[in-house]
Amino acid sequence: MNDSALPRGPDLTLGLSASSLLDGESILGQVDGHAVLLVRTGGEFFAIDAHCTHYSGPLAEGLIVVETIRCPWHHACFDLRTGEAIGAPALNPLTCWAIEHEGEKLFIRKPLPSAGTPEPPEGTPASVVIIGAGAAGESAAQALRGAGYTGPVTMLGTDSSVPVDRPNLSKDYLAGTAQEDWIPLRPRQWYAEQKIELRTGTTVTAIEPVGRTVTLGDGTTLTYGALLIATGAEPVHLSIPGGQRALVLRTLADSKAIIAAAKNSKRAVVLGASFIGLEAAAALSSRGIEVHVAAPDARPLERILGPEVGDFIRRLHESHGVIFHLGQSATEIGTDSVTLTSGEKIPADLVVAGVGVRPNVALAEAAGLTVARGIVVDRFLQTSAAGIYAAGDVARYPDPRSGALVRIEHWALAQRQGRLAALNILGMTQPFVTVPFFWSQHYDLSLNYVGHAEQWDAIEISGSLDDHDATVVYRLGGKVQAVVTLFRDKLSLEAEAALERQDDGALEAVLSR
Repeated sequence: MNDSALPRGPDLTLGLSASSLLDGESILGQVDGHAVLLVRTGGEFFAIDAHCTHYSGPLAEGLIVVETIRCPWHHACFDLRTGEAIGAPALNPLTCWAIEHEGEKLFIRKPLPSAGTPEPPEGTPASVVIIGAGAAGESAAQALRGAGYTGPVTMLGTDSSVPVDRPNLSKDYLAGTAQEDWIPLRPRQWYAEQKIELRTGTTVTAIEPVGRTVTLGDGTTLTYGALLIATGAEPVHLSIPGGQRALVLRTLADSKAIIAAAKNSKRAVVLGASFIGLEAAAALSSRGIEVHVAAPDARPLERILGPEVGDFIRRLHESHGVIFHLGQSATEIGTDSVTLTSGEKIPADLVVAGVGVRPNVALAEAAGLTVARGIVVDRFLQTSAAGIYAAGDVARYPDPRSGALVRIEHWALAQRQGRLAALNILGMTQPFVTVPFFWSQHYDLSLNYVGHAEQWDAIEISGSLDDHDATVVYRLGGKVQAVVTLFRDKLSLEAEAALERQDDGALEAVLSR
């Protein structure tokens, strides 16, 4: 347990005056050594575990929204009434605690019993097949069982591992500060306990929408009542001489291969100044390796974050010894060097390519589904074929703020789409209106991004990027598209909540503080 997770505050078994807590406020306390958060909202009191079940983020520093609470670190969301994790990246629920009213005082002495599994929904499909065992697929399988669905659920994953915490593969795990047993989202036994048939190392070769079957690589077929395509994306591989020598980073096996190569490397070249490339650069630099980054861009991440943040990210990495070669692409990868378009040769024991990904749409395209730079889905995440849904990096869905079709490669978004697709498979007909969120870690700095800005005509910065205390607002036609924050976690949560409500007045008020 880290220091932030240690119990602090008043002993709630001794009682607390109800009037000491105003509506919308919380108090962090303890019960027999457990950190417990007492919350008042909508005239009711709730008591829950005080730390997020994702990375133990301090919920006392989070945001209360109606009957939910959101974690300040990675925006996980929990139902205050049930403790259910209703917003990724958290997987597990919070414990809820019983509140005893004695006159004007509130006492918290024991946890409430688990709510248990709900009754199975009516009119559900005879079976569900999920193609893909990543963020969206795992989240969907969990949501199906959590909603009470008792029919067969089959997950088909091409990787040999169980679903893993993919963001960690380019962050702490690659840096050597997270051990491997932290990486699986759940142990294999969990899937068996939930009666989820997880088939790893399995390839799907065809989908037949009319007969509702999928064909596997070994020639066998599975029949489905409903199908979720969560095939994600594949890293782009370099088509230059020696390009096969460049390692990519997508799976646990990829990350382990880079770690193995790093053990005997003194110099590494990262090709591409993408988020994945720069996180890999930070992780390798943290291992004491000399790191060079070569990319055709004028600035790192300029296309996504703009010139000011791009220059800041460059300065941050340079302060840790990373050497940039911008405006340059690799033309050849030799056994011990990388040749750039300028003719310069950079010595390299290890080369990592982070030059983008492509959505895995081949199955959907061959099956006749509508595909346009991703599998096109409606606001309920249903494809052009009845009974087939898509979620995660492969899905192109209508953005509720702009109305445009977007395909967004964010981990938490994929998890949230997987969950919603599962609920809609069960007939709940809920539109996907979640605001995109992601975080990117570079050394000891975490950058939080809410919203989605494919283009902008104005960037506003308040605070100081170099002091790691800033808000960056991206506008188009005066309207806020996205907000980036550095160590302003509560503001990021408030901006996200206002964007969800489409409340531009509240959003402007948040940003003006």
